Amino acid sequence: MRVSTSILSILFFSLSWISGQSQPASGSDAAQYKQAEQSVTLLRNEGNLIPLHRLDTLNVAYVGIGEPLSAPFLATLRKYMPIVELQAPAGDSAIPAWIEQQRAAFNLLIVEIPDISFGGELPASFQRTALIRALAEGGMKAIFVIHGDGSIFQASPWLALAPALLIAPGQFSYSPQVAAQIIFGGLGAQAKLMGPIANTSFRKDNGILTEGGLRLSYPPSGYVEGIDEQLMADSIRAIVEEGIRGHAFPGAQVLVAKDGQVIYHETFGFFTYDSLQAVAPDDLYDFASVTKISSGLPAAMKLYGEGKFDLDAPLKKYLPQMRFSNKRNVPIRAMLAHNARLRPWIPFWRATLKGNAKYPWKKNWDNVSDNNFQFKPRTFAADSSAAYSIRVTDKLWLHRRYPKKIFKSIRKSPLNEQPGYVYSDLTFIMLPHVLEHIIKQDFQTYIQENFYGPLGAGTLGYNPLRRFPKDRIVPTERDTFFRMVQLQGTVHDEGASMLRGVSGHAGLFGSANDLAKLMTMYMNYGSYGGEQLIPEAAVREFTRCQYCEEGNRRALGFDKPLIEYEADKSMIAKAASPSSFGHSGYTGTFTWADPEKGLLLIFFSNRVYPTRDNNKLSELNIRPRIHSALYQAMGEGE
Repeated sequence: MRVSTSILSILFFSLSWISGQSQPASGSDAAQYKQAEQSVTLLRNEGNLIPLHRLDTLNVAYVGIGEPLSAPFLATLRKYMPIVELQAPAGDSAIPAWIEQQRAAFNLLIVEIPDISFGGELPASFQRTALIRALAEGGMKAIFVIHGDGSIFQASPWLALAPALLIAPGQFSYSPQVAAQIIFGGLGAQAKLMGPIANTSFRKDNGILTEGGLRLSYPPSGYVEGIDEQLMADSIRAIVEEGIRGHAFPGAQVLVAKDGQVIYHETFGFFTYDSLQAVAPDDLYDFASVTKISSGLPAAMKLYGEGKFDLDAPLKKYLPQMRFSNKRNVPIRAMLAHNARLRPWIPFWRATLKGNAKYPWKKNWDNVSDNNFQFKPRTFAADSSAAYSIRVTDKLWLHRRYPKKIFKSIRKSPLNEQPGYVYSDLTFIMLPHVLEHIIKQDFQTYIQENFYGPLGAGTLGYNPLRRFPKDRIVPTERDTFFRMVQLQGTVHDEGASMLRGVSGHAGLFGSANDLAKLMTMYMNYGSYGGEQLIPEAAVREFTRCQYCEEGNRRALGFDKPLIEYEADKSMIAKAASPSSFGHSGYTGTFTWADPEKGLLLIFFSNRVYPTRDNNKLSELNIRPRIHSALYQAMGEGE
């Protein structure tokens, strides 16, 4: 369908203004954002499709019809979940086959249509009326977002029949971002039409209201009250750049959310000190011990809340193979709070070396040289085979039965002589097996189906090279003593690498934005996206201090503020509330949530590049200083 310039001029003057268009966009980014919030209008919403629910049930694709398209719209959509970008069919004759192809692969399509704006040229969308009609009339379930003033209805009146329809006024720079956030419930639709839209049944005061705050939102600087964002940004930049100059890490990123709104997410530096690849916001990091609170722990909370997991039961109840171990009667609660007399860790890989003890805790490793070592039989091979099927590196394959020896080593390890708090990896190495005993299914499948999928956290997972290109994954250490390779996309922790990269103590990778979803769910006491993923009482139990009367600050899995604050021993701000919780990771990762203050911090770095011997991250107090800067920006703390 062709529309002449003369017809366009008639169209412009026949349209009625929609909400907010009677006043020009002006002011700061925050003001523009607020104008967009008051103007983006939801006109149709069959079946309450918007805001989207159950993201784990959706396979979503995006298609833009016409040029130029709004880059911020798709970028904002992708903050909420993985979305595939499609190319529209080249001609009208290809539309039926194209729709059938997409229907087979996706169950939701988000369609972006640039409209005609004053002074604009005739957009290509006016030439694709057949495609718009086919989609709007039920070719497949679709959400349409029109960027402009509504003139597209003159060429495509069928759009008024679309299952879900948003109009985002073109003169507000943040309209695309706001529209995307309304779709996912980060923001609620709140606008109504100020007048009718020509060639449609839409009249003044039409506009469907929806709930916001269901998921994270992404406002511009200056939008959120109660925090001096400029002071916060300046302080974070100064601290992180000091760390880079001091070679505490080659690069880093920091995400801050306040009351469910991501108010800061900036990157610094590079993957390595050669400055070849800059850090990007969607890069994946090796979580190291942040894995402890982001993999098995939410599953344990959910099962506890459902009455399927007894925190005070002995270990032998959930791990029958431990029934003859010295750990058989140790309560699960004590184990999760690092209060169970378990050894901190076991260097499992060293037990594979010729001449070394059968059980590695029996050896003093302080003065052991790793040069020219050889592996024992039935441990490692240089190539894969049916027997050596566990990949550690391309030239290092572990015997398929060796993980059983790892658990035998845990089972036979002695308990600490004295009771009390000792941080230990061993509980969390066993945790996936404890959980599988209850759920009777694969651990990774369970956490994907119950947490990462519903959260839209598409990057969270183990063994990321199976799903992502290597250049999206931040490197960690140059391993010069065991694997003899630069680690990038392969778990840094040696024990986790011998467990197929999957453990409850280490091995998880992901982006800062996706970790923020999980942490926000904890801050909301189990709720995210309009769903209660974990019973509230369970999250409250797991995030409270368990053995404070014994001098142990830990919650169940989570770290907590020191019982008595000491600046030289704390990784967090003095102003953090007692209800706050989080965890740090050996590779240079850190996250801390303060539900009382509505504050979330995620700090990611690769401080172990090129070597773990670099401890400047701690020496420079990077993490507690950044955390303190947030409270200072809120007028709290010193």
